[in-house]
Amino acid sequence: MSIPVIFIHGLWLHASSWEPWIELFTERGYRATAPGWPGDADTVEATRANPDALAGHGIDDVVDHFAKIIEGLDQKPILIGHSFGGMIAQKLLGLDLGVAAVAVDAAQIKGVLPLPLSTLRSGFPVLGNPANAKRAVSLTPEQFRYAFGNAVSEQESRELFDRWSIPAPGKPLFEAAAANFNPHSPAKVDTANESRGPLLLMAGGKDHTVPEVVVRSTLKQYRHSQAVTDIVDFPAKAHSLTIDAGWQEVAETALTWLKAQGL
Repeated sequence: MSIPVIFIHGLWLHASSWEPWIELFTERGYRATAPGWPGDADTVEATRANPDALAGHGIDDVVDHFAKIIEGLDQKPILIGHSFGGMIAQKLLGLDLGVAAVAVDAAQIKGVLPLPLSTLRSGFPVLGNPANAKRAVSLTPEQFRYAFGNAVSEQESRELFDRWSIPAPGKPLFEAAAANFNPHSPAKVDTANESRGPLLLMAGGKDHTVPEVVVRSTLKQYRHSQAVTDIVDFPAKAHSLTIDAGWQEVAETALTWLKAQGL
């Protein structure tokens, strides 16, 4: 029986942004789906029309949401997440709820210390106002270009924004920002788990939101586990690497790695 794959989006992108990946993984024999986060509507337009449904959901809410989805499967899935979806994938893998995980430009987990200025600037539309912890916040096209589309043309960035961008709950960003000051932070991942499945971390060399230094610091958090933890760099790519014109290179890299793990 084919292995299920669950794609997990991050902040500001709708689950349907995974559609090209779903088609590719289905062609390669996987059972691929991309469930939304709590409060996501079925379409980009419907999600934009009701941002309040997204507001207030934090990291634990999202983890619980996907854990319930996994409970309904006939076997453990492969987990592939982008940005905060990459953090969620790591948390689920640490809980032994997946056979493997690919975390693409994953948001900072507890213990990661580097906080580049570009990360702060990318998060400022939310973090600049404490009241946003209880709200859903949209990016402007200009903010999206800085946070996601800085390695593609302005025209492509705008097209990606128009096609996939949705409001995002502010709470996960505040939780991640405070993670190293909170012993019970929801951004904590069981990085010492020896029995978990293999993990691939992916880094974009031009990523403003999750710079490569953050991903490499994440890799160091797994140093106490003998479980497989690999990293691959895409020096010319930024945070839009899962949705822009070069997405297939990233997807093929994930597929090649999964095959090497026997999956």
